[in-house]
Amino acid sequence: MYVILVYDVNVNRVNKVLKTARRYLTWVQNSVLEGELTEATYRALRNELARIIDPEEDSVLFYILGNTKYTKRELLGIKKGGEEWIY
Repeated sequence: MYVILVYDVNVNRVNKVLKTARRYLTWVQNSVLEGELTEATYRALRNELARIIDPEEDSVLFYILGNTKYTKRELLGIKKGGEEWIY
């Protein structure tokens, strides 16, 4: 499955969330990561982040796509982050 992760967390937890998420996904922009995961690695990532965040204060969104076949991404402005996945 292809996963896009978007987070908005307290500044005290930003580095820990980013470091954890980067072990699984590619950083593409501030607070945004994406990449291909298996169901098991997705669950592992989700469980790790659940232990880090404060659910009363933080937010982590997962957009789960079957694949990238019907997906398109367009960029306006400067490129940040990791590798391109769609041209």
